[in-house]
Amino acid sequence: METTLAAREDAVTILKLYELRQEAVMRKARTWMTAEFWPSSADEVRVILNDMGSEKNCWFRQVTSYWEMAAALVNHGILAQELFVDANAEPFSLAAKFWPYLQEIRTQSPHFLMQMEKLLERSAGGRQKLEFYLQRHATRKQGAGAAR
Repeated sequence: METTLAAREDAVTILKLYELRQEAVMRKARTWMTAEFWPSSADEVRVILNDMGSEKNCWFRQVTSYWEMAAALVNHGILAQELFVDANAEPFSLAAKFWPYLQEIRTQSPHFLMQMEKLLERSAGGRQKLEFYLQRHATRKQGAGAAR
């Protein structure tokens, strides 16, 4: 496990990321992505990706690009990796929604979640969070199937 102390600048950056998440449109987009959009195939993701200009397409792009930018800050050494992993759950939960379909999604969008993937390759804690959410989402999906 990596053990690097974060700098004061890292704290400012992580707090700014939190502040940006509170913007009104971003909040709506995040609510849709985290609570309402539960794709069960790459095709369901493609429907949103191909619906350019629609509200859901804008929300999808806003949330995924936000977390990709945040992961890029980590990958480029601007933000301490461990601090990012410790302070966030949402990007790992979102990644878990798409992980089973990632390669198929990338046939249309080759760079989709590339920064998150790079972060996960380097972060044991990030991989643990991803695994947790993969299991949690699978359990949710099973429960939703049983309720039908």
